Amino acid sequence: MRPLRYSINVTLDGCVDHREGIADEELHRRAAETVARADALIFGRVTYGMMEEAWRRDPVTGAWPEWLEPWMEPWARTIDAAKKYVVSSTLKNLDWNAEFLRGDPGEAVRALKEEPGEGLYVGGVTLPLYLADLGLIDEYEFVVHPRVAGHGPTLFAGLSKPLDLRLIDRVEYGSGAVALRYVPR
Repeated sequence: MRPLRYSINVTLDGCVDHREGIADEELHRRAAETVARADALIFGRVTYGMMEEAWRRDPVTGAWPEWLEPWMEPWARTIDAAKKYVVSSTLKNLDWNAEFLRGDPGEAVRALKEEPGEGLYVGGVTLPLYLADLGLIDEYEFVVHPRVAGHGPTLFAGLSKPLDLRLIDRVEYGSGAVALRYVPR
């Protein structure tokens, strides 16, 4: 059974707004290494749309977005090439190396986990909350940034019951961010 892993950037006050993290080369390099080991990524509609808009090569020219710094390219290449599954009842079609997960998201993810492979990653806020409530996430990574955002959205807002976790690893970055990896107790 493949493990389902979840990784998210979070501020000290729990904010998971993707614009509030401290993006630097070290963080992008480690994220690229992590995603490269995944068999596939699982996103909800909103996260898929944000990732596609930010990190997809232009399908006609093959060019990266103009704002992309050279040190971001390894991450961009990795996310661009990754197999993606998308949970959405409103999107009509996908074409960024992606396919829909149809039916009940929990059952669809369970079926993906039963396939052979190294593991799956889920990203975003809403879908991971749903999957955490079902007990489907096998590993959590919180990359805690040394920043207080003062606003939301916040990590796992609306979780139906507490998650009891056991720390299995930690990585400190030059920026002061700390990646904390946990498994359910």
